[in-house]
Amino acid sequence: MDVAHGSPRVPPSGVPDPAPEMEHKIERAWASLLGQADAIADDITLTLLERDPYWSEQRPDRQADLRASSREHVRSGIRAMAGMADPEQRATDVWRETGRLRARQGVPMDRVLSAYTQGTRTLWEALLRQGWAEKVQVNEHLLVLAGQKLWAALDVQNAVLVEAYRRESNRLQRQNLQRQQNFLDGLVEGRGADPEFAREAREALGIGPDEVVVCVVAPFIDPLDEPLRAPEDRLERAGLSSHWHVRGGNFFGLIPSGALTVPQLVQVLEPCVAGRVGLAPCADGLAGFATAYQLASRTAESLPRGTQRLAPLTDRLPEVLLAGSPEVLPVLVAETVGPLLQQSPPLARTLLETLEALLAHDGSPTHAAEALFCHRNTVIYRMKQIESLTGRTLQRPQDKFEMALGLLATGRAFTGR
Repeated sequence: MDVAHGSPRVPPSGVPDPAPEMEHKIERAWASLLGQADAIADDITLTLLERDPYWSEQRPDRQADLRASSREHVRSGIRAMAGMADPEQRATDVWRETGRLRARQGVPMDRVLSAYTQGTRTLWEALLRQGWAEKVQVNEHLLVLAGQKLWAALDVQNAVLVEAYRRESNRLQRQNLQRQQNFLDGLVEGRGADPEFAREAREALGIGPDEVVVCVVAPFIDPLDEPLRAPEDRLERAGLSSHWHVRGGNFFGLIPSGALTVPQLVQVLEPCVAGRVGLAPCADGLAGFATAYQLASRTAESLPRGTQRLAPLTDRLPEVLLAGSPEVLPVLVAETVGPLLQQSPPLARTLLETLEALLAHDGSPTHAAEALFCHRNTVIYRMKQIESLTGRTLQRPQDKFEMALGLLATGRAFTGR
């Protein structure tokens, strides 16, 4: 009794504690079930196997584990309700360990809670049968009090189990994510060429041996930059899995492309793009991922800063070629468009724009004039200026090719390729 208020003490469970004499009778009633503990547990297991498709479809060893766990829980539960629990073996420890174990086994949370509810119901029915058969001296009022305590204990039990299950699930997710990221790092470092490493990586990342793999790289401009926003969500809606990681200032992903072509994959990812993004297929599967990473990275870096675009490698081959040889760029510019850049700014701009138009239209003054909105003779005049200053002619394929590379090396682009 609560002396201050003259009413039964109400513990945190919300169920009032009965008087000591009544409590003793309830404990004796529970104790009368100890001899039936294993039979009650087996009844719980059989009910779950018959009524719950999840458990009925499990392997025999998992079903045997369910039976052993049910027996342990019923024994400890009855002893706790009978006031006979071992002080060194707390019931909460059993519940926590079960929550952790079921999380490691991958048993869905709702199936775990359903099994506990079924176990509590079966225990309650067993106690009712004891009372109805008059095997213990307990009236209906005491049975109601016993039932209240039992179901209140289930609430505590579920709370402890859920917390342990979630903690273990989060730990396993972090562990699995770290393991996947370690494999991604290894693939970038070229370890995919090792057959054993590649096999383990495919298993950890869920990639089939013959699946086509694509690498996507998005460089960060600053620590708060997000050049590719939630790509995994878009890919998941398209039926594709993906794995993402951050390395050396790059946000990169490994994507098994499934039946999608590169243009289709680009189309799926485009709504996520908020910066420069490069994409390169892995020609040799995981063995070629390191090369694909380098190419995708160079593809992204070849895009002008400030642009928001996802570019496949095949769309930026000349730029990627130049990005791979930065020491060549000053020589290339000097030997091609350098003389044009040395002119006064207005003239340099005019000649470079004319060169862009000529290259975009295969050296045709007529089509270049249409693109520039000027007379054909004007374009011919400017073309002669360009050839005179550079010592190159747009009629010679090698000169035309080198002039195009020179333009690209300055960061300028031209359409039509």
